[in-house]
Amino acid sequence: MNFWHNLLEILKYEPDKPLLFNSGEFFLFYTIFIIIYTAIYYRKWLMSLYVILFSFFFYYKTSGVYLWILIFTSISDFTFALLLHNAKKKGWRIFWLVLGIVPSMGFLAYFKYTNFLLSNIYAIIGKNFQPLDIFLPVGISFYTFQSVSYIVDVYTKKLEPTKNLMDYAFFLSFFPQLVAGPIVKAHHFLPQLKRTPKVSKYDVYSGVWLIMIGLLKKAVVSDYISQFNDIVFANPLGHSGFENLMAVYGYTLQIYMDFSGYSDMAIGLGRIMGFDLGINFRLPYQARNITDFWRRWHISLSTWLRDYIYIPLGGNRKGKLKQYRNLMYTMLFGGLWHGADWKFVFWGGIHGVGLIIHKMLKPKLDKIPDVLPKKFLAWFITFHFVIFLWIFFRMAPINVMEKQTITHPDGTKEQVTQMVHVNAFKASWIMVKRIVNDLHFSEAPQFFKNRKTWVILVLLGFLAHTIPLDKYDEVIERYVKLPWIVKLLIFIVVVQLAVQFMGQKIQPFIYFQF
Repeated sequence: MNFWHNLLEILKYEPDKPLLFNSGEFFLFYTIFIIIYTAIYYRKWLMSLYVILFSFFFYYKTSGVYLWILIFTSISDFTFALLLHNAKKKGWRIFWLVLGIVPSMGFLAYFKYTNFLLSNIYAIIGKNFQPLDIFLPVGISFYTFQSVSYIVDVYTKKLEPTKNLMDYAFFLSFFPQLVAGPIVKAHHFLPQLKRTPKVSKYDVYSGVWLIMIGLLKKAVVSDYISQFNDIVFANPLGHSGFENLMAVYGYTLQIYMDFSGYSDMAIGLGRIMGFDLGINFRLPYQARNITDFWRRWHISLSTWLRDYIYIPLGGNRKGKLKQYRNLMYTMLFGGLWHGADWKFVFWGGIHGVGLIIHKMLKPKLDKIPDVLPKKFLAWFITFHFVIFLWIFFRMAPINVMEKQTITHPDGTKEQVTQMVHVNAFKASWIMVKRIVNDLHFSEAPQFFKNRKTWVILVLLGFLAHTIPLDKYDEVIERYVKLPWIVKLLIFIVVVQLAVQFMGQKIQPFIYFQF
């Protein structure tokens, strides 16, 4: 009786304990999954059904009953894509296109943007707004973009729709990239389902390597340095300008290690199963201009925005001014995709400004010899432009002590200090001013002494960005050639490090909230 009770406890959805890649529970499930997968992967229909069911279970463990949205979206996309493909008249094609997109975007709009929209309406009419209790299903932003790209690709005849519902459900729900990307396009993934997965020795061991690297990035580096970062971002006025600056550098590394760590693990898990999910990061902090940064950061999102927003708007085909407009619209949309908050709109908008300025200056910049001082200055400006905007991306509303003037009933006025709740945008400027007005590098030796482990991890994380990308491929190839006992020892060391650095509660990935 206890066995079945314990089993049901493990299988049920717990809102405060979603199934995470960086948890022992997930690796237990995955080990069982991959053993069975290895025995049946060559029987396509059975393999597809098995992976779909496991993906649904995985999603249920992260979002509970909201699994029904994923199932409904899979069926509706499959149906409307076929109707769209078979329609001969343009009017009917547009009709099925709209019907194919509206459900997916409608779910996303309701769950993610209802409170944001209502709060702004209430602010305009001058009334207080109490947010509705709306749960944001994990990963809905990611699989919605996959859904929309599939319908649009069928409409533009870039892709023929699959006639196999299981293939489409497999594509949309594939668990490694389901809840936080990469955002895989159908024309890249669906052809892989037409063949029996071929898994080589290199695929398996390179996949294991990516999982280990992702685990180190997330569980060791990101989660550890986040502890100090979170304290400072929660109270920037309670810390010196130097500590604020260090927290900003720390978050810059934290978000990269967290998100690229997830992507590495997702790509590795897929590779072990014989599926290619592409690449999502190419050492973005090596970028020497903001255009190059977006070619390296969250590549699956930036290419999606390019293919389905920027190019349909006209891209660079209708003159410079319209190109700049299209860039701004695209980045504003990208900012809003990250979250229902004006801070994300600002973050995306200023990135759009940066892209426009780079496009405007590029002809003149290209005439400057590509010497070391130019390379360094270009990198330094780009890096700190990105860092500055991470402040707004990360910041949450905070409470601060402010001097305010109050008027007494008798008309007299008095200055008092009160605790005031400020929004994320204002809190971001508080941090910026703290860094500018109270920055003393003389604090560095004491800071480095008190936070030695934090400093070492941050330095190692940024130093990893100085290594050329092809060197990482060489390391993977060398790992694959190592004796199995050495591979096992490396795996044990990585797991032990993750356990040693792990806090009392396993931290979710940052991009789960998007």
